[in-house]
Amino acid sequence: MPLTHTPTVTLARLRAGTLQGSIHLDLRGCGLVELPAEVLALADTLEVLDLSGNALSTLPDGVACLTRLHTLFASNNRYATLPPVLGRLPRLDTLGFKANQIDQLPAEALAPTLRWLILTDNRIAALPSSLTDCSRLQKLMLAGNRLGRLPRGMGRLQCLELLRLSANRFEHAAHALPDELLALPQLAWLAHAGNPFSAAREQAARAQTAASAIPWAELRLLALLGEGASGHIHAADWQAAGEPLQEVALKLFKGAVTSDGLPQCEMAATLAAGRHPHLVGALGVLAGHPQGAQGLVLPRLAPHWAPLAGPPSMATCSRDVYRAGLHLPAAQAVAIARAAASALGHLHERGLSHGDLYAHNLLVDGQGQALLSDFGAASFLPRDDPARSAALQALDRRAWQILADELALRSDAPGRVLAAL
Repeated sequence: MPLTHTPTVTLARLRAGTLQGSIHLDLRGCGLVELPAEVLALADTLEVLDLSGNALSTLPDGVACLTRLHTLFASNNRYATLPPVLGRLPRLDTLGFKANQIDQLPAEALAPTLRWLILTDNRIAALPSSLTDCSRLQKLMLAGNRLGRLPRGMGRLQCLELLRLSANRFEHAAHALPDELLALPQLAWLAHAGNPFSAAREQAARAQTAASAIPWAELRLLALLGEGASGHIHAADWQAAGEPLQEVALKLFKGAVTSDGLPQCEMAATLAAGRHPHLVGALGVLAGHPQGAQGLVLPRLAPHWAPLAGPPSMATCSRDVYRAGLHLPAAQAVAIARAAASALGHLHERGLSHGDLYAHNLLVDGQGQALLSDFGAASFLPRDDPARSAALQALDRRAWQILADELALRSDAPGRVLAAL
């Protein structure tokens, strides 16, 4: 059964031999420089292993004995090579090696059983062709690497639904967004900002962000409102010179690279999106933070506005987690879906794809009003390539269709909802 002890207590118990039969093992932040040999003694039961936040750089070949292991996290370690032994784990489903120093990705390290692969914020310049053997792959997180091309055969990944290619080194849209990739039947969430092929439009948008800077000195930070994968959102008061005090929200980014891409790309896209009745919108970008943090100043919504759903879980992978028992009147479900479609159409007219149209990025008021938020995965459409631009917009619409289906299923008249959309 899962343990509730702190990781350091868990490590002590592991070394004392009192964790036999464990399914879940959390060894985050234990200062490990090598995998404790006692982990291998759990081969008959261990399914989930978290080694994040240590100083590991290798894994022993004996890890192959963990034949029940389906989830392994080793983010924020010191790996330069993805350990080849990983490809020998027969049930490996979810693998996370975010924020290491990986520049070598051996072909044999990729288990063909993978469904979710996270290699964000590394130094990977090339992907092995064995990636296309991972026929179950649904989510592939590659933002913040050094990729210039994708391997041939990406069209084989027929189950792929979410892909992050932001903040890499793709010189041409065709290298990052080949036709066989954009033709995948399930792909609905794609981010590709922060690459050389989109640099000109992004630089122009960043000039706009500089013109909308809001000094840190004009803000008074208040309570924490929430936290996402890329940042913390605080309530704040904004007092500009000669202006009345304004209640705002401030999104402070956690680091230089997020799971979706670069904060500066998110800020540029948010401002480039402009105003729309179904967008949260932005008031400006933060300037002059004492620790150099980047941030967005947003309108502060009333407390009754809340996300329509929670983000995907480890179990759901690419699908949002809705509140148990959620039951929407048909008219409300239709109104939310139409609001999302209207916002999406506006973004496409402005030359943007959202890349993350999910219920957890829709704020609703309980009456059918909805606002689309979070431009972390937004990307500028390649205006000089109409066919590719149209294909990218079609991916956003596929995400909208998934949302519409989810809303219909949680309404009191699914058929009526779908007929109205």
